[in-house]
Amino acid sequence: MEALGTGIPQTKLLGFCHKQIKQRLFHKRQVSKCDIVSAFHSSDKEHHHSLSYNASSLYIPSKERKYLGKSSYSSEACSFDENMAGASSTTAREKIGVLLLNLGGPETLQDVQPFLFNLFADPDIIRLPRWFRFLQRPLAQLISVVRAPKSKEGYASIGGGSPLRRITNEQADALKHALEKKKLHTNVYVAMRYWYPFTEEAIQQIKRDKITKLVILPLYPQYSISTSGSSIRVLQNIFREDAYFEGLPISIIESWYQREGYIKSMADLIEKELLSFSNPEEVMIFFSAHGVPVSYVEDAGDPYRDQMEHCIRLIMNELKSRGVTNQHTLAYQSRVGPVQWLKPYTDEVLVELGKKGVKSLLAVPISFVSEHIETLEEIDMEYKELALESGIKNWGRVPALGCTSSFITDLADAVLEALPSASATSRARRETDDSDNDFMQYAIKLFFGSILAFLFLFSPKLISSLRNNLL
Repeated sequence: MEALGTGIPQTKLLGFCHKQIKQRLFHKRQVSKCDIVSAFHSSDKEHHHSLSYNASSLYIPSKERKYLGKSSYSSEACSFDENMAGASSTTAREKIGVLLLNLGGPETLQDVQPFLFNLFADPDIIRLPRWFRFLQRPLAQLISVVRAPKSKEGYASIGGGSPLRRITNEQADALKHALEKKKLHTNVYVAMRYWYPFTEEAIQQIKRDKITKLVILPLYPQYSISTSGSSIRVLQNIFREDAYFEGLPISIIESWYQREGYIKSMADLIEKELLSFSNPEEVMIFFSAHGVPVSYVEDAGDPYRDQMEHCIRLIMNELKSRGVTNQHTLAYQSRVGPVQWLKPYTDEVLVELGKKGVKSLLAVPISFVSEHIETLEEIDMEYKELALESGIKNWGRVPALGCTSSFITDLADAVLEALPSASATSRARRETDDSDNDFMQYAIKLFFGSILAFLFLFSPKLISSLRNNLL
């Protein structure tokens, strides 16, 4: 997560967020190893009442507001000649769009606090009941101000800002060219959840380009309600309110961790880095994934943990087929605050491995396909230092996939496989969440959290306590 190694859904840390999301967002079916969601017909009523997402709900510096909706990574850098030789008559008549979803990150130190505000203002990060949603923005402001100084230190240590936008643009460009080689003309767009280019900007460009079919591809291999889910719900709300998208065929590739191309690409990187050790067979392969609160998985039905464990089994099976039989382990990083997160924790496991006599370790950032704060600062600096202090002598780290050709080619294949499943969206009216109406069941869980929210806003002592917990 780009908020300085805090794991996307970090504000469960305050205990305000006990309302749960019930299982998955969409009905889905299997299409050639991709989970494709072909329409925005939610099977969960809760998501129909979520807050409306638009530019006004995000912090946008005044000097930059004029750019909202005017630019995205699209027509200038990511479009093809519509009459490209080799394109089929079908694709020649259509205008295909591919929308890449990612988190976003502050590009300068001045961006850190407003970026954090946008993150914490997301009702999928701090989930408040309908009666207390007026607290969403004040609470986000409080947390972002408290957290910003520590976050700025982290971003300063990696050059003063996140490289995520640049890398995602490079991936978009590479995907465009990979699709071109497969004779598919596309416009590729980038939509960031919490910083530029915002989702709304990409949507406006899609409309200006008159796209006739759209594939949505989150750049998160594994699905979580706090990453892919949050971005998809933003799109749900936009599409529901915009007549342009009524009847527009859309496919969503919900998760793709199980694709053969991705698994082999990860195995390639691991195998290559193992060879940098003097005794490769002795190296412990250490998978580190960003964490989520346990309640997301156990109460809200988030499939993230199951998908992560399955992903690692697939990668290790691939390595075993190549004769690589190293031991491996999985841990979760970036926990923050007093609530329980997925275990085991990365920092604790590193200490344990040192005590057990592990001398060589290869860190694998498994939930990330781009370098960002969690890889460059948290893993490369914090965890490396901890590992060496714990007795591990030889440290290595597998780079993020980035624009690895085999990985990009597989993403292009995923897009091609998704296109036939594209179907029209529905502009059905939002329904009222039954659980919202059940005040006894719902409000009791959030009553104390809401009181705490007020206290945090008005009590200097509690604000000081919060600062100590966050930092």
